[in-house]
Order: sequence, then C-alpha cells, then structure tokens
Amino acid sequence: MPELPEVETIRRTLCQHILRQTIEDVLIRWPGAVKGWDIFPFEQEVKGRRILSVDRRGKYLLIHLEGDWSLLAHMRMTGRFNFYDEHREPEKHTHAVFTLSNGELHFTDTRKFGRILLVPTGECSNHPSLCILGPEPLEDDFTPKILGERLKRRNAALKIALLDQKVVAGLGNIYADESLFRAGISPLRAANSLSRKELSALHDSIRTLLQAGIDAQGTSFRDYRDANGEKGSFQKALQVYGRGGENCYRCGRPLIKLRLGGRTTVYCLHCQK
Repeated sequence: MPELPEVETIRRTLCQHILRQTIEDVLIRWPGAVKGWDIFPFEQEVKGRRILSVDRRGKYLLIHLEGDWSLLAHMRMTGRFNFYDEHREPEKHTHAVFTLSNGELHFTDTRKFGRILLVPTGECSNHPSLCILGPEPLEDDFTPKILGERLKRRNAALKIALLDQKVVAGLGNIYADESLFRAGISPLRAANSLSRKELSALHDSIRTLLQAGIDAQGTSFRDYRDANGEKGSFQKALQVYGRGGENCYRCGRPLIKLRLGGRTTVYCLHCQK
C-alpha cells in the first residue's frame, strides 16, 4: 500500500506533467472506481476543467480543478496513477483514463480497492475521509509533545496505534516498523507508556525515515510506481520490514515476525525495548 513517501512522490511526479492541463475527455472503465458517482455525471462534471494544483493529505491525493471541484483519490493497496505523453492502450486493470491536453492520465488498480471521489474544493478539508486524519508528520507543528498527546489515551500496542491514521497521517506498515526499530522501541509496548525521551526518539525517527523515503522516491516491492512508471529505491535501506527470521543488522540476532492488529510486524527483541 502506498504510504506517505510514495503518495508524495506520485504527487510530485504528477506535478511535472498535469498542472494547467485541461481534462478533454474521461473514460471510466469500471464504475466502482468513482465512488458515489454515476459514470456520466462524473464525466460531465470533470470534462473541460483545467487542473490547478495537486496536493496531498496523509495517503490521499487531491487534484484541484477549475470551478471549485477536486478529485480526491486513495490508492489503497495496489492503485497507481501513470502519465503518458501520448495515447496508451489501457491495461486490463486500468479503471479510469483522463485524456489531457498534453497526454493521458491512467488510474490502474489490480485489486480494485482504490477510489476517486469528486468533491467540491471548499469542502475537502471537512470531508469525512480527511477531517479525521491526524497531523502531517513532516509539518513543523508535528512535535514530540503532539505525538505524545495522540498516544496518551491509547492502551493498544504502539505499532497498532501508529497505523491508526487518526494518530499520524500517512504512516503505514513499512515506515512504522522502520521507525520503531530506529528509535529502539518495541512495537508491543503500550502506546501510552513512552517516556519523553522515547517520544522524542520516535518523533525523530518517523520524520527522518519518511523524508528518506521521499528522497528515495518511495519503496517498491510489487505494484508501487511513481507517475512516470519508475520504481523507488528505499527498499534497499530497510532494516527490518520484510526481513522476519533474518539476522538483525545491529546485533546479529534473528528478527521476530508476528501478526499484530492483522498486520505483519518485524522487530528485534534485543534492540527494541
């Protein structure tokens, strides 16, 4: 599933191509991709509008159009946006094609969990999907104190709490595992049990690793690509994620792999307390 670094990378690569371009035509190949809209009203509302900007909130993309409309997109597990500067025959799982004045934008999603919503721009911040999100971890107002306040009423395991988008927006399985390892904190700890020193270390780890993920243009294992179709390279820097049973790079002991909150978690029993 694309997390904050991957979605931010997609946003940046989309901005290289689609800003100020007009949506000349829309082809919806699977109606379920445009949640809450019939195909023809969606196409009629979107066609002819110019793309003004592309923003991100957590794991959501916001493509703002002329006339106070925005496309609110969540890629879920396997969704992706690809830009082509000429006509490209849609893939089997391409569910929406936006013909622009300078090329085509394809939304492809093998598992069909991703969605594109059409929302009045002025209502985006109050949309149910966005208004519940926690702070953006790379913004200046995200501090160790804020992180502590988000965690202090939660008795659940820390890893489970970090995956809750109400706590921190955009953090997912990959970067949660990596952040906890870097901070030396066990994912099994109660979320509200961290000391000030531990909160500071976790806060620093989250910000450092998310920025490193962006700098590496994301983590690519299977489906993730940026809007240019390029893979990220952060998988080369992973310390624990996906390495269950292998030796820890720090202490040499085997890494523990378990299911926590329905998600696979990998950590070092020796290095993380």
